[in-house]
Amino acid sequence: MPFALGQRWISDTESELGLGTVVQVEGRMVTLMFPATGENRMFSRSDAPLTRVIFNPGDTIESGEGWQLTVEEIEEKNQIIVYHGTHSETSEKVSLRETLLSHNIRFNKPQDRLFAGQIDRLERFGVRYQSQLLRHKLATSDLLGLQGPRVGLIAHQQWIAHEVGRRYAPRVLLADEVGLGKTIEAGLIIHQQLLTGRAERILVIVPDTLRHQWLVEMLRRFNLKFSVFDEDRCVEAYADNDNPFYTEQLVICSLELLRKKKRLEQALDADWDLLVVDEAHHLEWSEDAPSRAYRIVEALSEEVPGVLLLTATPDQLGHQSHFARLRLLDPDRFYDYDAFLQEEQSYKDVADAANALASNNSLSQDAINSLTELLSEKDIEPSIKLIQATDVDPEQQQLARDELLQELLDRHGTGRVLYRNSRASVKGFPQRHFNAYPQTMPEQYITAQRVNDMMGGSKTPEAKALQALSPEKLYQAFENDSSWWKFDPRVDWLIDFLKNHRSKKVLIIASLAETALSLEEALRTREGIQATVFHEGMSIIERDKAGAYFAQEEGGAQALICSEIGSEGRNFQFASHLVLFDLPLNPDLLEQRIGRLDRIGQKNDIQIHLPYLADTAQERLMRWYHDGLNAFELTCPSGHVLFSQFADELTNVLANEDEDALTLLLNHTQEQYKKLKQAMEQGRDKLLEINSHGGERANALIQRLADNDGSTDLIGNVIRLWDIIGVDQEDSGENTIILRPSEHMMFPTYPGLPEDGVTVTFDRDTALSRDDIAFISQEHPIVQTGLDLITGSETGTTSVALLKNKALPAGTLFLELIYMADVSAPKSSQLYRYLPPTPIRILLDKNGNDMSDKVDYASFDKQLSAVNRHIASKLVNASQPLLHPLFAHGETHAQAALSELVASAKDKMTHQLGGELNRLEALKAVNPNIRDAELDYIRDQMSELNDYINNSQLQLDAIRMVLVSHV
Repeated sequence: MPFALGQRWISDTESELGLGTVVQVEGRMVTLMFPATGENRMFSRSDAPLTRVIFNPGDTIESGEGWQLTVEEIEEKNQIIVYHGTHSETSEKVSLRETLLSHNIRFNKPQDRLFAGQIDRLERFGVRYQSQLLRHKLATSDLLGLQGPRVGLIAHQQWIAHEVGRRYAPRVLLADEVGLGKTIEAGLIIHQQLLTGRAERILVIVPDTLRHQWLVEMLRRFNLKFSVFDEDRCVEAYADNDNPFYTEQLVICSLELLRKKKRLEQALDADWDLLVVDEAHHLEWSEDAPSRAYRIVEALSEEVPGVLLLTATPDQLGHQSHFARLRLLDPDRFYDYDAFLQEEQSYKDVADAANALASNNSLSQDAINSLTELLSEKDIEPSIKLIQATDVDPEQQQLARDELLQELLDRHGTGRVLYRNSRASVKGFPQRHFNAYPQTMPEQYITAQRVNDMMGGSKTPEAKALQALSPEKLYQAFENDSSWWKFDPRVDWLIDFLKNHRSKKVLIIASLAETALSLEEALRTREGIQATVFHEGMSIIERDKAGAYFAQEEGGAQALICSEIGSEGRNFQFASHLVLFDLPLNPDLLEQRIGRLDRIGQKNDIQIHLPYLADTAQERLMRWYHDGLNAFELTCPSGHVLFSQFADELTNVLANEDEDALTLLLNHTQEQYKKLKQAMEQGRDKLLEINSHGGERANALIQRLADNDGSTDLIGNVIRLWDIIGVDQEDSGENTIILRPSEHMMFPTYPGLPEDGVTVTFDRDTALSRDDIAFISQEHPIVQTGLDLITGSETGTTSVALLKNKALPAGTLFLELIYMADVSAPKSSQLYRYLPPTPIRILLDKNGNDMSDKVDYASFDKQLSAVNRHIASKLVNASQPLLHPLFAHGETHAQAALSELVASAKDKMTHQLGGELNRLEALKAVNPNIRDAELDYIRDQMSELNDYINNSQLQLDAIRMVLVSHV
């Protein structure tokens, strides 16, 4: 089309410039001015990326003065278009030259873009449609929040998260034993609550020593960016807000910070949705004198709707404190300690009935009588007959068993408030084997100790004991010499051990960073053994690199040498050899060290190696752990209690060589250990355990998650998404891809994609073994951002394609329309569960008949071929008389589909929420564990959702015009 002064054109590459006007045509160049933005552009006349803007009869256009005209006729005068039509307000007949059109006209609607010649490449239409389908699939999945985190598919963890994470304002005590993954369960629940909109502001309270661990864990595993708050951060944030807690949505802080009255008042005023308290066994309580820590959490729990308490040892500070933590969660339910004790007496009867149901055997008459009594308000006779029958489908029998078991769980015990899994109830743990290697005490250490005693260096038994446990530190202090590793026999043993186990990955843990650094120097300089260090003086990135170097199978480090911090928060379960270069003076720290390898999912037995200096405090501590607590080969839930009880005796034994005192200590420890173990075993609530690990339902959940992991459709769609956006993708082997921004990206920035790139994998096992590799699922922020970039822009909203099919007449027209059924509603309404943004595909023939149910998208798409944009624009212009009536037909078909969606959404909402409401109302009569707030929330939610669903609307999202060709 020739250019002429005054014509209006639009830039295909910079549509944001608005409507351009031809201001100069000279030689082979044309110049356009874009008045809306004040920009000028010069183009080559032969291949300018410009599209002539010509509106059609029926379009509504706007003048530069702001009035609107409905086009009835177009006329061309001296290559300038004149529009004739009706004034939108006065209904008068008016005319408007194209030079006087509004400069701000933009073609945002797909049909406007199509007729303006702004036609996208064929593959972009497909990526847009697939992106809308992916978003819809995720929003409607009951697994939302469970698929994306970098965690293993462990049945009991996923089950607890699935059950708790879907609740409104969950108030739960997570009390799994050490190594079973309470932090992961809490993270999964937090992730679900955030993704589903049930929570937006979350406060996590942890001990000072765990703040960094939680920060890293939430980021690495769940892609959640928490902020750590201390006094300095609060002072710094004061400039932005009177209440520093309002400056972030996700906050981690310690109880110490909240002991300050001002900070506690600010935290109470910060409108949190969810409170998480780790190490909750430190919340000591008695009716007369609750601790300060307990009162702080109690004050917060009264203000915050959702509360998660985490502890591996719920009874550590006594049974009263355990009751008090349940009281924090639901003071109406747990109002009286004596009543609580009386209720616990019935656990055995309930547990026996639950065990009978959980087995595959027929029920005894005693079991039937017990079930009838426990479920007296329900007619269970039909279910009993089904279970006892011999000629019934086993699946039906199992459903009947599961139904009665669920009734028991709902009505008795602490099933909705407390979750506790034990190693006895959860299988899959490796065996632990302890190997001790006595070494002779070097003369250099003996001399250093004598000098220290002569100078009065060890003032207290505690100081003397700690010095005796780390003689290398004492030697360095007196000799000012860091070459202790040249004569320490433990180092010689370690070198020989690594040489004899060259094919094995070995984790080495020592108390101090200086010790770890010296050991790395010794291994490197004496034998050239590849090792790396991991200590608190390193940045997070440096620690990641060290962990990755250790995890690398080929060419990686044989050994990782950690300071004590290496036993916090990291998972090295791909290794099975642990060397304890020294021992910590705390059984909890010892369990943390072993727990880096001894985790559920570990495929090999754990070999624990301890080189120790014979006849020293090291040997005496080793004997207390091994002979008194059996802490090396078994977990010891009572270790903290026993350490507190025998701390003074243990310190004296370590500081002084007294075999009789050691024997007495070991005997006393063994006696108390057996008593505590027996008390814990007798106190087990078997019904609680059945509820906590989920049984077959949990296994079915894991299978569904595993099936999703294996979906090749997701991988293909995400790879194509990145291709379209223009992200560089480099295959780096071992199931990994390096993503980098490119110079040719469709969008100027890609939030979440670092400038220097990121290594990603779609394989869960690879991600679990490499902290430096991002695990890509549909829930990952990089994928979600990519989907948002595509669906939130005009990318792929128009397309023209050819269908080569000789069975159809050449020139036959099809119009493919993608509508979005959507409604504006706050995320917290949970509308997405019933009617999320839903793509509706309509495929029209030239007569306006919808063929989408006969011709599926994938098979149709494979038969299409792309068309040059300029040719596509001509085809659209030539087809306009056919297209306009087809859009009206498409709207009619889409409205009919929307009506079906609305009816289905209402049915689903009424069935799910109404059913849950009826269930909880019935339960409340027999189980006060059900809170009124939960019932009111469901009623209000049903009313709000009904209104939202009724206001659903259609929006045309994308158009593809298809013409049959025989060429």
